[in-house]
Amino acid sequence: MAQQLAKGDSGAAVGLSVPSHGSGSTSGSSALHVPSWTSGMTFSSHGYEQQLVSAYAGSHLESLCELDIDSPPSVHRMSGIICTIGPSCRSVEMLTKMIGAGMNIARLNFSHGTHDYHRESIENVRTAAALGTRPVAIALDTKGPEIRTGILKAGVNAEVDLVAGEEVTITTRDEFKEAVDAKNIWVDYENIVKVVDVGKNVYIDDGLISLIVLEKGADFLKCKVENGGQLGSKKGCNLPGTPVDLPAVSERDKLDLKFGVEMGVDIVFASFIRSGDGIRSIRKVLGEEGKNIKIIAKIENHEGVKRFDEILEAADGVMVARGDLGIEIPTEKVFLAQKMMIGRCNRAGKSVICATQMLESMVKKPRPTRAESGDVANAILDGADCVMLSGETAKGCYPLQAVEVMHNISREAESAIYHKQLFEELRLLTPRPTDITHTTALAAVEASINCLAAAIITITTTGRSAQLMAAYRPRCPILAVSRDAQTSRQLHLHRGVYPIHYKESRVADWTEDMDLRISAAIETGYDCHLLKAGAPIVVVTGWRSGAGFTNTIRIIKTPERQKKIAIMSTKPEDQGTGDD
Repeated sequence: MAQQLAKGDSGAAVGLSVPSHGSGSTSGSSALHVPSWTSGMTFSSHGYEQQLVSAYAGSHLESLCELDIDSPPSVHRMSGIICTIGPSCRSVEMLTKMIGAGMNIARLNFSHGTHDYHRESIENVRTAAALGTRPVAIALDTKGPEIRTGILKAGVNAEVDLVAGEEVTITTRDEFKEAVDAKNIWVDYENIVKVVDVGKNVYIDDGLISLIVLEKGADFLKCKVENGGQLGSKKGCNLPGTPVDLPAVSERDKLDLKFGVEMGVDIVFASFIRSGDGIRSIRKVLGEEGKNIKIIAKIENHEGVKRFDEILEAADGVMVARGDLGIEIPTEKVFLAQKMMIGRCNRAGKSVICATQMLESMVKKPRPTRAESGDVANAILDGADCVMLSGETAKGCYPLQAVEVMHNISREAESAIYHKQLFEELRLLTPRPTDITHTTALAAVEASINCLAAAIITITTTGRSAQLMAAYRPRCPILAVSRDAQTSRQLHLHRGVYPIHYKESRVADWTEDMDLRISAAIETGYDCHLLKAGAPIVVVTGWRSGAGFTNTIRIIKTPERQKKIAIMSTKPEDQGTGDD
């Protein structure tokens, strides 16, 4: 497209053209449009892709004013989608469809199910992933120091109605462990009778059911139902304002974590983390065999929020677990906690996940509410790397549709980010000096912005270079090529990274091997409609084999498909293919 120039307020001529690298372009007559009197930028286009006008407006308000509902989003979704695996979706057939629709990480909730059940789920996920072209990570979500009810007498999938005003007994007597009914509710926390005082509240199932304690006995609490509802099996209980003496890592958690190491899971979602010590305890349990497993701290209570910085320092990332958090702190404060945690993770360059009730109505309905759509979009706009589906996929009637809806909303929201301001702030907040790899990553992202690159290609062993680039939120995807299968799967935690597991054998000549890996990334870009011939791409490599040597940036034009390229193995004087 022709670049148009216009005078801004400062009188300087500024020009920027809309790229058309992928297949998302729309057709129509060319038109001159001056989007922002503050930015001085002018675009001509056959349809504006990825809200580009808004992204480079002169102010945040102007950016909002320039959002266009007819602007197509990027072909590729940058953020990750985490799906909880349960009865509704654990078949290989359904998992294959969900992976095709956009699932990146499969979450196994160890608050439910046996090891045999989860072993089968893991095998099914791996079978389904092998049928596709992209790696899929597996995350183990620990039960943690939580309190749960028992199993209903009528069956694990049954429900009983708790009526407001009626009395109900919370008990720790094992005879009710699998015989819960409308009058007796068993819980798995033996000390509940000691720590909960008369007049305190007990919340069940993310606060949907509220009880108030009337009297205490040796092994029971007599309660009155304040807010009734349908009670299912093994629902979570919260005791807001009541200090509990539960350990950060229970004996059951230790068994589950060792099982996870045995099964080769990629990520641990650590429940109810209250301090950095909780993360260190989990690392100790994982041991040498599980040292490469990423630990994501779930922040679910007031103490976790107040000690957030020490948790963030110890963990590989954070999950904003809004279900229990919304009971432990006032509901009207949850959005403040969400924005604070996402902001601090973005500043630190660590992964952050937004979870719970994102598309809750899709458990039973094929379309979300408008409020839920806005909730997903706002999590992306806040800066979340991943968004998560819980009951929507685990037990819902429409697991595939939930993934599709999440995918579409995320793509639209990513395009609406005011990128000009975001990148400048992330760059200014970077602690100096940066090491060589970090400096290279920052320069690569800036280069991709300046040339409106279709993609960044990086060759990585540990994934660090891709993670550092992702931290600066480039508008184009990062095609990260790695021979390490686990590294490839774990990179789904970082927004913008498109991991490519390169399975071919090493070639003796390192430079030739690098060219083959870069070629594989370019072919993947064509397959995913991210690239077309002539589009600029930024290639980031090291100067020698091994980890820790990333220091080289090249900007090239995408070669014709299946054309053999020689970037690393050709002498500089032989590379003259530019138009300078």
